[in-house]
Amino acid sequence: MKEHFKKLIEGIGEDVNRAGLKDTPERAASAFKFLTHGYEQSIEHIVNGALFPSDNDEMIIVKDIELYSLCEHHLLPFIGKCHVAYIPNGKIIGLSKIARIVDMYARRLQVQEKLTKEIAETTFNIIGALGVGVIIEAKHLCMMMRGVEKQNSIMTTSVMLGSFRKDRRTRAEFLSLVNKTI
Repeated sequence: MKEHFKKLIEGIGEDVNRAGLKDTPERAASAFKFLTHGYEQSIEHIVNGALFPSDNDEMIIVKDIELYSLCEHHLLPFIGKCHVAYIPNGKIIGLSKIARIVDMYARRLQVQEKLTKEIAETTFNIIGALGVGVIIEAKHLCMMMRGVEKQNSIMTTSVMLGSFRKDRRTRAEFLSLVNKTI
């Protein structure tokens, strides 16, 4: 990968041997590998058995999970927050595992719509939940730095599964709690 970054730098007319760029191909390759390490992860490894029996049948929400991803169209970052809710069906998942699921999918080349769906479907299936709701709000540098150059636009996507899709009251409760500040 280092050689590819070297060619990219040379392709814009820069001298990869000048002091400031001498180690950049290696640093860029290392950074890119880190930013896409979600490809090396599996849901089984992330969850690691952290599913626990529970008689709780009320909504569980993890709000404001920060996420960083790369747009698959321009390889530029999008940055935002994710809200994940579920209604248990006999088991709950360790709290940190939800954030790790978000990170696993965010650390791949993505579009926000697909990212939202992957998080929702994985959470729904791994927990066996009665319902799952996921909302992502993000700013896209591909829209801010190039193209239309709109600095304050935020894209919001949502996926509602099970009871979050079927029951308006469940969906309304989720949306209300996500918008509530403490």
